[in-house]
Amino acid sequence: MERERQEAVLEAILFTMGESVEISRLADVIEEDVKKTRAILREMAEKYKEQNRGIDIIELDNSFQMCTKSEMYEYLIRIAKAPKKLVLTDTLLETLSIIAYKQPVTRLEIEKIRGVSCDHAVNKLIEYNLIHEVGRLDAPGRPLLFGTTEQFLRSFGVKSLEELPSLNPDQIEVFREQAQEEAQMKLDV
Repeated sequence: MERERQEAVLEAILFTMGESVEISRLADVIEEDVKKTRAILREMAEKYKEQNRGIDIIELDNSFQMCTKSEMYEYLIRIAKAPKKLVLTDTLLETLSIIAYKQPVTRLEIEKIRGVSCDHAVNKLIEYNLIHEVGRLDAPGRPLLFGTTEQFLRSFGVKSLEELPSLNPDQIEVFREQAQEEAQMKLDV
């Protein structure tokens, strides 16, 4: 294996593993002896320092590890604290709308309205902190009830659920007809 390729392989392994890897294992992978492998890794670490890169290769006992330079931590903290951008697909928006207007609501009720399973959508909305469990229905099996959160109100710029747009009864009927047509098309397939 040529030297440039050996360096690329070692870099890929150390980056992917995220923890220290024994020098003997690294040597086996690049088909070199331990002494030569150690020399290659030390040269790579020196290059990183000379190029003022954001990462280091460090030696720990008989292992090597790739890690972030300590002077980069403040930048890592900035990015880690940056708010995550939520991506709401049509499926998530449909499910969220049902919960917002029908809350408290069970998964089964959501699925009856949508006509498909909603497990993934509900879990994603919980992860995004737009909905949460508000209790259990007093019925057999005691299914969970879901409702919207304060984060939902903030995200959609409303102070309370009363500020949500009211649904036009004619539009509700159009939606119901469309849903029935879709359900019938699925049955025909």
